[in-house]
Amino acid sequence: MAKKKVFISYDYDNDKHYKNLLLAWDAHALFDFSIYDHSVDVSVNSVNANYIKTVISNAINDASYFLVIIGPKTYRSNWVTWEIQKAVALGKRIVAVKIANTYESPTAIYNVGAKWAMSFTYLAIRNAIDNA
Repeated sequence: MAKKKVFISYDYDNDKHYKNLLLAWDAHALFDFSIYDHSVDVSVNSVNANYIKTVISNAINDASYFLVIIGPKTYRSNWVTWEIQKAVALGKRIVAVKIANTYESPTAIYNVGAKWAMSFTYLAIRNAIDNA
């Protein structure tokens, strides 16, 4: 069975641990996760962001699935919002998972047909991706 290519969107400053957990699960050979793994101190609307947007767009476009990790501050990340909007524009299958169910979601994730993993567990995330 071919690996499913999944782009991971997350708040770099706050949720790296959960991104790293997903990458550890990659050893199961079911997923091929990709990420833009750099802190972005540039405004998403800045002229200086064009190169970063190109790199991220290519990575999202190369994936079949787009997985957003929702942590305590993700809803405030303009970069995560932009990545969600880019994934929607590129017609990607969207999956969302909250680290804790009390965390606020970015508004861009609503009404885009996202499949939700109901907990941050390997099985819940795999099922959401499989059903996206």
